[in-house]
Amino acid sequence: MTQTDKVITRFAPSPSGALHLGHAYSAKLNYDFAIENGGEFILRIEDIDHLRCKTEYENSIFVDLHWLGLKWPTPVRRQSDHFEDYAAALKILSDKGLLYPCFCTRKDIREEINESTRAPHMGSKMGPEGLIYPGICRHLTDKEKEEKMNEGIPHAMRIDLKKALSLVNEPLYWTDLRTGTQKAEPELMGDVVLARKDFPTSYHLSVVVDDDIQKITHIIRGEDLYYASHFQKLLQYLLNLKPVTYDHHPLLKTKDGNRLAKRDKSITINSIRESSKTPVDLGAMIKEYL
Repeated sequence: MTQTDKVITRFAPSPSGALHLGHAYSAKLNYDFAIENGGEFILRIEDIDHLRCKTEYENSIFVDLHWLGLKWPTPVRRQSDHFEDYAAALKILSDKGLLYPCFCTRKDIREEINESTRAPHMGSKMGPEGLIYPGICRHLTDKEKEEKMNEGIPHAMRIDLKKALSLVNEPLYWTDLRTGTQKAEPELMGDVVLARKDFPTSYHLSVVVDDDIQKITHIIRGEDLYYASHFQKLLQYLLNLKPVTYDHHPLLKTKDGNRLAKRDKSITINSIRESSKTPVDLGAMIKEYL
């Protein structure tokens, strides 16, 4: 980022449930950072999962954030309105020969992993988000892929990580405001899904594309997404997108160590708003969970 770049942060919730205190914390970090640096705060709605996302949750997001005192430019970008942007990015990766169809069900993957556990030489590996996809469909021949396609078998599109890394001719690094310079290790994530069976993109692809289109300079998000940055840095490189600065903040957790979740109605912003508390009270509440 150059000295003349305007700081732009974003808060990008999924309307799949009510926002809770942890969302308020993250949204405020983004908003305050932008304001303190003379920049701009953007709200984005990440609603590619049409099976879980609902209009009433989206509406409540606007109400909750306005109650917190946050302001943002309109219109708000909704991912479901921009599938063509993600299709264009997928085509770039496809033209580079980096995608392959995966016809596996969860049961197929589970059985393959169980088999590899019994036969360690098969190379099943554990990643930061669980066992890495074992590459069942990566080795299908063109004929086998075509036959499965013609049969109408549902499939996802995965990145061939080994091929993708072969195109990288320099070490990949990103800057993290809390931990300094970080070396990206995309292999930690394996052959990530970039388009799913029931919608034509995935979190990793859409968020990288959106951040570039909206000229985001600083991505401030929870530490649970730290390892996602390893893979997303690779996508930025492959798609020739502008790098960003990261800040992975601590998650708010209960006394038993569980992070706050949308299913916990007691700490939703709506429940706090309907109590006698005000936005000023949130600072003390947040400290109780940090």
